[in-house]
Parts: sequence; C-alpha cells; structure tokens
Amino acid sequence: MTGQALSRIEHAIDGRHPARSILRLLDLHRGKVLAAVAFFTVKDTPLWLLPVITAAIIDVVVAGGPVSTLWIWAGVAVVALAQNYPNHVQYTRLFMGAVREIGADLRNALAARLQALSIGFHSRANSAVVQTKVVRDVENVEVMLQQAAHPLLSATMVLIGAVVMTAINVPAFLPVYALAIPLAVLLRAILNRRSAMRNASFRREVEQFSARVGEMATLLPITRAHGLEQTAVTRVAHGAEGVRAAGFQLDLLNGRFASLSWVSLQLLGVGCLVLAAWVSITGLIPITPGQVVLLSSYFALLTGAATNLLMLLPIIARGTESIRSIGEVMQDPDLERNEGKRPVTDVRGDLALEGVGYRYDDGRSDAAGGRGDTGARPIRPALSGLDLDIRAGETIAFVGSSGSGKSTLLNLVLGFLRPTSGRVLLDGVDMAELDLRTFRSFVSVVPQESVLFEGSIRENIVYGLGDVDDDRVLDALRDANALEVVDAQPDGWHTVVGERGARLSGGQRQRLSIARALVRDPRVLLLDEATSALDPESEAKIKVALEHLMRGRTTLVVAHRLSTIRSADRIVVLEQGRIVEIGSHAELIAAGGRYAELDRVQSA
Repeated sequence: MTGQALSRIEHAIDGRHPARSILRLLDLHRGKVLAAVAFFTVKDTPLWLLPVITAAIIDVVVAGGPVSTLWIWAGVAVVALAQNYPNHVQYTRLFMGAVREIGADLRNALAARLQALSIGFHSRANSAVVQTKVVRDVENVEVMLQQAAHPLLSATMVLIGAVVMTAINVPAFLPVYALAIPLAVLLRAILNRRSAMRNASFRREVEQFSARVGEMATLLPITRAHGLEQTAVTRVAHGAEGVRAAGFQLDLLNGRFASLSWVSLQLLGVGCLVLAAWVSITGLIPITPGQVVLLSSYFALLTGAATNLLMLLPIIARGTESIRSIGEVMQDPDLERNEGKRPVTDVRGDLALEGVGYRYDDGRSDAAGGRGDTGARPIRPALSGLDLDIRAGETIAFVGSSGSGKSTLLNLVLGFLRPTSGRVLLDGVDMAELDLRTFRSFVSVVPQESVLFEGSIRENIVYGLGDVDDDRVLDALRDANALEVVDAQPDGWHTVVGERGARLSGGQRQRLSIARALVRDPRVLLLDEATSALDPESEAKIKVALEHLMRGRTTLVVAHRLSTIRSADRIVVLEQGRIVEIGSHAELIAAGGRYAELDRVQSA
C-alpha cells in the first residue's frame, strides 16, 4: 500500500464516528459506488412499477376491457423484469468489488499501521487481539456493507417510487405514508443504545477469548510438560463462557426487537389496507379498486423495506463496533516518527551515548518520543546518565544483573525507544534527526531466541532482500557454521522449517539466524544473549559463527555468560541503569570490582 493510500484510509477511520467513517470509506471508491447505484436504480424498477401495472390491469378487468391494454401492460412488465438480470450483475460487480477493495485497504492499512506503531504499543497489545482486529473486525465491516447496501438502496427506490406514483394517482393518501417513518425511527431509537452496549461487550469478550486461545497455543509445551492440560482447558472454557453469555444476551435483544418491528409494521400495513378500502367504499375520496391495491401494495413494500432495514440493525451495530475497534489501532498516537527526517545512506559505525537516560512510565514505553499519560506513576529509571563512546568496528559487551538496563540500552541504539534525557549519536549525528528505518537496513540483530517464519531455510535467510545470489547465501551459511544444518535436511535449503522453526533445534535455528545476519553484511551488529539458551556443543559452534559475524563490525553484545565475552574490546558493567565499570576482561578482573565478583560467582 502506498503512503498516499494509507493516509486516505487513516483519514477515513474515526472510531468515535463509525457512520462517518463508513461514508468516507465508500467515498474513496466514489466512481464504482455511484455507477453501482445507477445500475441498481434501473434494475430495481420492477419493485415500484409492478404495483402500478397490477392496479392498471385490475381496473381494466373491472371496466371489462379493452384486452389490447392488457397486452401493453404485460409487455411493460416483461421488459421491466428482463432488464433486472444484466443490471443486477453490473451492480454486483461494481459495488461488491468496491466492498472487497475496502476490506483489502483496511487490512493493508492495519498492517502498515502496526509496522509504524512503536515497540511500546506492541509490548502492551496482545497479539491475538490485534489479529482479531485485522481478521474479524474487517470481515464484520465487509459483511455490513454487503448486507445493508441492497436493502437500504431498495427501500430508497421503493420510497421514491411509492411517493411519486401515489402523488400522481392518489395524492390525498400521501400523509398516511408518513406514519411508517416515525414508527421506524422510534423502534431504532429503542434498540440503538442497548445494541451498542451489547455489541461492545460481545466484542470485548471475543478479544479476551482470542487472547486466551493465543496464550494456550504459546504455552502448550509448558502445559503438557507439567500436566496442566485441564487447567489450560478451564481457562479457555471460562473465556468461551464469557463469549457465549455476551452473545446470547445480544441474540435475545435482537430477537425481541425483530419480533416487535415485524408485528408493529405489519399492523400498520393492515391498517393502511383497511383505510384505503373504507375510503373507497364510503366514497370519501374517489379511489378505484385498482388504486386500493396500488396503495396497499406500496404500503406493504414500504413496511417490508422498513422491516428489512430494522432487521439489519444488529449487523450494522456489529459493523460499527468493528469500526471503533479498528479505530483503536488506526488512531493510536504511539507512533515511531520518521517522516521528514534525514535518511541514512551510509554507516561507519561510530556510536555515542551522551547523558542518556530512559524512564518507563506506568509500564509504558513511548517510542514516539512523546510523554506518557500525565497521571501515570513513574518508576525507577531504566537508564540514567549514560556516557559512552563506541568506535567503528569495536566490540562492546554489556553485563550486569537482571534489570540493570542492558536490553533497554540495545533498544535505544536500535531506535525502538527514544531517550527521555540525553541523546544517542550515530556517526556524530543525533539519531533523533534520522529516519531510523533507513538506519536499520545497516543493522542486524541476533536475539536470544531466533525467530523463523514458516517457509524454507533459504526464504528465512534472505527475508526482505529480494533476489540474492546463491553464492552469497552459501557464504553466509558457511560462515555461520550452518551448512551442516542445510545438508542434513531432506530438501536442502528448500526444506520448510515449520512455524517459528519448530522442525529445527535451538542451536540450528540460531545458526540460521546468524546466517541471516551475515547475508545482510551489516555495519552495526546487536547480539542479545545469543548463546545463553544453548547446550555447550551448540554454543561452541555458534561462537565460531559469531567470530565471522563480528569481524570488522561495530558490535554490541548483551550476555549473562561472561565466558562468551572475554575477547570483547571493552566490557561495560551496568547496575541499576548506571555504568559502574568499563574495561577489558583482564583489566576488570584486576580491578576486583563488580565484574570480578560476577566472574567468581560463575566460575564457582
């Protein structure tokens, strides 16, 4: 999706005004929608024309002729009915095509917005709930447009046709039609508020249930290993019960309203028929038998159309609630701001931290650089007053106890977080002035747990790079000590690794992750506990691979195992968000400080 198209969708969606949002979405496809309405107007002609034909034929029968008039009206009816098929096909092609494009636009816009939202947003959001918004809520909007458009347009055409033909034939009867409008408005007002509340409650229950199911899938190995299957089933069952109860209450409300609407409007239709017959019999207004049928038919069509529209209110309510849900993502302000900033075209790899501090507010990280909720209760700073110069090609390791700020520091260098005080410099330029998306094309990250998608080994290694020469991939695999992993697979590097690389061991996944980093030839490399979860044999192989990966690159390493970082140019010891020691392994051991204490503990 282009930036311009994304901007149009973002402008169209306003979670506070769902109806306005729907009109704006349709306006984005104005040409197709207007053409579809034109075809609908023509194809729906029989709906309001057939009562006229019926009334005319009845009057011919009552008058006893002439027969030729019957054939004229019959011909008009055939033509009116025959044109319905081609025009209906054109209407469907245009309008449903526009609806499907709106659905695709919404999904693409949500995906683009999720990529633009900060890491802070994603740390707060549940992935299953986000998935529900992209899949279920967009589908609800599509269903609403598909199912509501036809009855709404049909009711409009019937109303216009009925009013015009009645004004021509029996103008004195026009005020009777007005009775249907306040009744329909009253019925809608009765339902509207309660329906909105019930739909909001049902939506929240579905999102919570999706979160429970996602949690169950993630924890399945832990659940099975500890014999907690029944506990997991019970947690999901509790969520399913919430969905059932909320859905049942919504169904009851819709059922009561559907019956009330149908009975009220049918009684109004019967009343119209009796009134027309009484007026004709008493001679109060000169009305022919055919005109009695005409009036009764039109009123039946109007009440039927109103009933259909009122029956659609639950679908419309569900669709508007989904617009609100989509708006929660599209209007979330926690964005990583890169527009208009200087693009990074070359990176030497010099990094500097000048008085850098970072504070999480109420568990919320704000990668957009803005302030959190002013009422949030601040906690201890994650980092405070960090000053550090890192030269291009240097390997810097960060150690310290859990919660000392190591991972926060890496996220600051990546630009996932913005300093709340001080600044981070890249090659002498404040990173706040740079388009960090362009900077990250020069960066590779090897996390503690490598992330692979369900594709082939080769697709995982060259992810996002387009066409990559086979020799370049082979070199990356060789330097990552991963050729043996590929050779052991039945289809070589075309072997599908399964969801999250489930068909490979942890060490194999990590070596492929290193190959993915190597093939990008990064200038800056971030290693976050890259060997901590591995057995000694896998760790030894990955150490060799990391030596190839780190050579000539600015490398920042976070590690708990001090044995893995002894060759680092400098080791930075962090405690409570502050630098307490800097030096080589030998220098820090000789100093006998915090690092020496950690080394003694691990060596014991």
